[in-house]
Amino acid sequence: NVFSLGIIYVRKMEVLTFSPEIHCFSELLDCSDGDEEEILVCGEDLELNPFDGLPYSSRYYKLMKEREELPVWKEKYTFMESLLHNQIVIVSGDAKTGKSSQIPQWCAEYCLSVHYQHGVVVCTQVQKQTAVWLALRVADEMDVNVGHEVGYFVPFESCCTTETILRYCTDDMLQREMMSAPLLNYYGVIILDDVHERTVATDALLGLLKDVLVSRPELRLVILTAPHMSSKLQNYYGSVPVIRVESKHHAEVVYSCSIQKDHFLSALRLLFEIHHTKEKGDIVIFLACEQEIEKAYQMIRQEQSKLNPDLGELIPFPLYPTKQDLIPKPNQDKQKCCKKYRRKVLLTTSFGESLIWIKNVTFVIDVGVERRKVYNPRIRADSVITQPISKSQAEMHKQILGMSSSGKLFCLYPEEFTYKEMKPHLPAKIQESNLTSMVLFLKRMDIAGLGHCDFISRPAPESLMQALEDLDYLAALDNDGNLSEFGIIMSEFPLDPQLSKSILASCEFECVDEMLTIAAMVTAPNCFLHGPPGTEEIALTCWRKFSHPAGDHFTLINVFNAFKEASANSESQYYSNEKWCRDYFLSCSALRMAQIIRAELVEIMKRIELPVSEPDFGSKENILSIKKSLLSGYFMHIARDVDGSGNYLMLTHRQVAQLHPFSSYYNTRKIPEWVLFHEFSISEDNSIRVVSEISPDLFVELVPQYYFSNLPPSESKDILQEVINHLSPVSTMKEEQKTNNDSKENEKFPQTSTEQRCIIQ
Repeated sequence: NVFSLGIIYVRKMEVLTFSPEIHCFSELLDCSDGDEEEILVCGEDLELNPFDGLPYSSRYYKLMKEREELPVWKEKYTFMESLLHNQIVIVSGDAKTGKSSQIPQWCAEYCLSVHYQHGVVVCTQVQKQTAVWLALRVADEMDVNVGHEVGYFVPFESCCTTETILRYCTDDMLQREMMSAPLLNYYGVIILDDVHERTVATDALLGLLKDVLVSRPELRLVILTAPHMSSKLQNYYGSVPVIRVESKHHAEVVYSCSIQKDHFLSALRLLFEIHHTKEKGDIVIFLACEQEIEKAYQMIRQEQSKLNPDLGELIPFPLYPTKQDLIPKPNQDKQKCCKKYRRKVLLTTSFGESLIWIKNVTFVIDVGVERRKVYNPRIRADSVITQPISKSQAEMHKQILGMSSSGKLFCLYPEEFTYKEMKPHLPAKIQESNLTSMVLFLKRMDIAGLGHCDFISRPAPESLMQALEDLDYLAALDNDGNLSEFGIIMSEFPLDPQLSKSILASCEFECVDEMLTIAAMVTAPNCFLHGPPGTEEIALTCWRKFSHPAGDHFTLINVFNAFKEASANSESQYYSNEKWCRDYFLSCSALRMAQIIRAELVEIMKRIELPVSEPDFGSKENILSIKKSLLSGYFMHIARDVDGSGNYLMLTHRQVAQLHPFSSYYNTRKIPEWVLFHEFSISEDNSIRVVSEISPDLFVELVPQYYFSNLPPSESKDILQEVINHLSPVSTMKEEQKTNNDSKENEKFPQTSTEQRCIIQ
């Protein structure tokens, strides 16, 4: 027993290395009361944990009591029986019932009972943060360590070992794992969580796993969803058991008399009114978009200094999928005088429901609208639209309050608005998203014989055709419509296909080092931060220090290199990086993520044996090579300034956009005429993001001819045609010379018509 106690002590005191964001999780989750662990040793009656063979701690029994009070707990026997006798089990239930944390543990018990002979457990999540947070929570409840028995793997971050028996991951990561292991033989139970979110990756997994289940009769599939989705899933999979988790909600719903003209200010006004009543409880505010979340965060922090200290401290938490700096550091001076009470205010959107994990939410404020992106395949761009939330979303906002009898939901819209304006459910994202990456993935799966996917909701044919067309332009497909050698290599990168193509092109143009940095920076969250009101000009002055005349892609390289240099020159890396980023109005967590992404891309390059050139950033040849690499992937993202004042007309359609305020060209005298941009969306203020100057000569040199011929008639196309005509005499001579040489070669070494060539266009 003494020996066991020593082992427990070592295990409980083990320190795992997590990012600063993960360390902050415990404060937001409220899963620990700060009490020190007590180990109870009772002679021969000591109960051992079957997952690691060590005695349980006292915390395990404390958390077990909380688990037994969850609504899902009473369905444990029914679930275990269903899992034993059925390949597919559907569990439908409201939010806050414990499905996501308890059912994976029960599945781990099932795998343990059969000695893991069929594999371990994996549970998918829609959001990266949710996967990490659940792994932390479940490891605590199972009385094991994160990274050992319970782990997670999310984009560009993994915390698993060969001993891990329960893995949380994002749905796109499990999808990528299928490329190397199509039948997912490592797993005995696969859990798809939050299926009602209808992400592209989840819908693809639902279809592909149908075939996997036929090939692996021993595999179990568990689907966790909201009640409104259960009947659709049952029709899709046939006669499978559906377990309904019941929960009673006692929250009071308060509707507004009329639709608020300014829902944002109304929500903040209501927040401060609640705070002044001194009623205890944390607050969740559902806003329309990420921009409103950032604005609300700044306003609450600003107003905090004006509030009566006796009311306590308001601590805002911005929560959305791309947010990295999750937890603001409390004001130490305020903390001393606010020991009485600290109220958390969670700011999120309808897409951030799964990120809310604090227990004592007493008030929910719902503005009733959301801003979402809908992809238009005709113009290859997202349209940003503001519309009412769905009825199912409104119901889930109410469920955030759990079973609290004192909870209140404030709807900033009239009750009849729910029935007249709100749709029952949102469309599946596979019907509103760019499908190029998904089609590339399915083409890769076709090699393993799993390319046919029976989607639960069929994608729009126009979107599929556009995706195939784009992959053809990028040389990812051969003449038969299958993946080319290039396409296979492109699918190895967890990036947008256009970005993958640019990286491959950089191998030819010998600028791989710089292109990997650009890829990491545009994949990571935006590193430029909105400063507090009144600091906009100071921030712009700081950012100009990194500005590069060639464009924003090159500016991002300067930012990344400066951050790396600051890290190398500091004694205490974490705090020095934080201070350096604050001084330059940059996101430290975004830049750290860029470093992680870049390291991952380097590993992929080494694994598939692609060359990585030495850094040569700054030389004229290098800048030209980078532009060529970018054009090789992003020749569909070209715009021209039509009037000399920054009104850019897209080459592929008639939309006009302006430079984004974060661009290094913004408010400068010299605005380039022709630009390559990384991102464009149609909204109230159309803007193109991450912009670099290119020349028409360079464009016509690298663009596929059949893409250029398919462009709609425009003045810009006429200008480019003139450039082609001007260059054609030289090009014709070179082409004739090449043809003659090829003819001679073919006489010596005749080629069959089926032989495939893999070239960079």
